[in-house]
Amino acid sequence: MPLPAILANLPLPIIGSPLFIISNPKLVIEQCKAGIVGSMPALNARPASQLDEWLAEITETLAAHNRANPDKPAAPFAINQIVHKSNDRLEHDMQVCAKYKVPIVITSLGARTDVNDAVHSWGGVVLHDIINNFFARKAIEKGADGLIAVAAGAGGHAGVKSPFALVQEIRQWFDGPIALSGAIATGRAVLAAQAMGADFAYIGSAFIATEEARAVEGYKQMIVDSSSDDIVYSSLFTGVHGNYLKGSIRNSGLDPEKLPEADPSTMNFSGGEGAKKAWKDIWGCGQGIGVVDRVMPARELVERLAREYAEARKALLAAA
Repeated sequence: MPLPAILANLPLPIIGSPLFIISNPKLVIEQCKAGIVGSMPALNARPASQLDEWLAEITETLAAHNRANPDKPAAPFAINQIVHKSNDRLEHDMQVCAKYKVPIVITSLGARTDVNDAVHSWGGVVLHDIINNFFARKAIEKGADGLIAVAAGAGGHAGVKSPFALVQEIRQWFDGPIALSGAIATGRAVLAAQAMGADFAYIGSAFIATEEARAVEGYKQMIVDSSSDDIVYSSLFTGVHGNYLKGSIRNSGLDPEKLPEADPSTMNFSGGEGAKKAWKDIWGCGQGIGVVDRVMPARELVERLAREYAEARKALLAAA
């Protein structure tokens, strides 16, 4: 199956993942101008009315960039919608997305036919987060156009499946778009994701340590100073397992080696104060951060990824 037109001609096969609290129009715009899909959660806009302002800023800025650079247009952007029942803003935020005809909508924590149909009505594409083959089938059955395979090592809410196992199981029955998430932070890893069957790499944690990201400086520096050994997998903070920086857990007065399991009934993805506090004080992060050695502009990070990707492709062809 050919890729949807909106995703078919990206300069670099990368989607910047939506980062709760952290992604903002400034980061999204820089990602898109650099040639990768930039994204953010709709819930990052607070109050809800701010989403209209942010989407106006993104669409107008990228349109101006494209007029000024017809030979090098920006990549499309994406908005993440949490479709879990605790998100009482979903209907409002979908209406705003419809107003701006958001080209790509990333859905998480539940697949819904009505949401997919709404996105398709304005010509958009839906990519759905999944952590296993069962949820992948459900998402496609309900009308998603593509999948984001969230494998072991991904930042924030993540699965436990090896990326090799997850992608190969999906590829046995699905030939549509797949983005792979999980500890990808180099151009070599982007090429490896494609080699195992994915179309795109889905990269988040490395972008937290960029100048445009709306993260506190301590968060960014902890990513620079940390490695995969400094990541812990826990369900305590939101009711669903995710990967977090051990240092932020210690700073909150907890022992990252002795965290209890959460009651699944405590799940809250509404983006309200309780959920915000968990992500504000306990910092989500994936296992790929060992290569992040300093805070840099988002464009510079994309340029490094592009250079490494090109070098890896060249080396692979030379060895063939």
